[in-house]
Amino acid sequence: MDTIASIFSFITTPVSWIIVQFHSLYGAIFGPDTGWAWGLSIVSLVILIRICLIPLFVKQIKSTRNMQALQPKMKAIQERYKSDKQRQSEEMMKLYKETGTNPLSSCLPILAQSPFFFALYHVLSKIASGDEIGVLNQSLVDSARQAHIFGAPIAAKFTDSPEKVEALNASLTDVRIVTAIMIVLMSASQFFTQRQLMQKNVDLTVKTPYMQQQKMLMYIFPVIFAVMGINFPVGVLVYWLTTNVWTMGQQMYVINQNPTPGSKAQDQYLQRLVKSVVAHGGEVRSRRKRTIVQMIVAKSTADRNDNERRFITGLAKAGLAAQADGTVIKSDAATAEGEGGSAAQRRHQPKRQSKSQRQSTTTGSGAAKGSGSDTSGAKPSLEKGGAEGTRSKATGGKSAGSARQPKSGQRKGPQRPKHPSSKK
Repeated sequence: MDTIASIFSFITTPVSWIIVQFHSLYGAIFGPDTGWAWGLSIVSLVILIRICLIPLFVKQIKSTRNMQALQPKMKAIQERYKSDKQRQSEEMMKLYKETGTNPLSSCLPILAQSPFFFALYHVLSKIASGDEIGVLNQSLVDSARQAHIFGAPIAAKFTDSPEKVEALNASLTDVRIVTAIMIVLMSASQFFTQRQLMQKNVDLTVKTPYMQQQKMLMYIFPVIFAVMGINFPVGVLVYWLTTNVWTMGQQMYVINQNPTPGSKAQDQYLQRLVKSVVAHGGEVRSRRKRTIVQMIVAKSTADRNDNERRFITGLAKAGLAAQADGTVIKSDAATAEGEGGSAAQRRHQPKRQSKSQRQSTTTGSGAAKGSGSDTSGAKPSLEKGGAEGTRSKATGGKSAGSARQPKSGQRKGPQRPKHPSSKK
């Protein structure tokens, strides 16, 4: 670790200068030799770095979403050219270029932080040995050596020997308890951040190996940081815990305000948006929300995901309709569509009949055909023999070959002739 830190020694001067500036501010409030002054200086260093890295964080979000959307196409390329690795790589690069996706963008915030992280590690190592570094002169180094955070010096590590801890005017028990708690908090915050991303801000409609990789990292990263954490000074643990908490809060804001399309977070966001629009009489109260409504309206019905369709339906049930400019207006037609859309869809679909119903329908149609043929056949005889036909109708005669009229409640169609001995 010391060798890696020395590689980034060129940035130790800027890092030490920033810490000294914050220390002069907090030292005037809490005292120059207190752990609060030096600890808050490190926290402020993290916040300053993370604010500068916000543009890279935005790029990371876009790259992650693009990678999720490209996974089916990437999988198809791998299967198509699995015997030709060179052609596979060429097609992958072509796909990245066409979509404007950079696979390394998802790692940019971590890569950009690495020089500052190792520079701080180098500074704290020099403080522990009592050597000057950067703009930290001997008096500032001695002040930092005396600074304790909950009884642990900011330059002490979990693996330090009792003699080294004693030289820093501290107890080995205090150092190990404080560092163990901070390592657990650091690993837990890393796990919660990744778990929050996987459960809420991933498009659940796209099942790809990328999701499995992210799920594995959710468990692997905390373990890696826990193992590495025993070699970090208390000041570096403060740095890393602060950056994890910042990442968790930043990600929580993104999930709530700009969720991934198709994710659980998007469904929750659009439900809140419907309630907000209905509560304010159809008014979309921010430009960002109008932009989201505009993007949904611009999509065709087939291109919208389930969350966006539920959003349009929710507005319609409230008598509202989203417009192309991102606004929402009142519409009676939207109400009818929202309330009757599903019912109309059910009406268009015929109800499935049972076997007995289908048989009775078939029998009834056959009987109707037979009755129709008999009626048509009887028509000429009625025309030729009018008197006889009238007499037969009046007496209710039952001549052979004539169709017998069914009684009320009797089955239609040809009837079985009665036995001569039966009563009329």
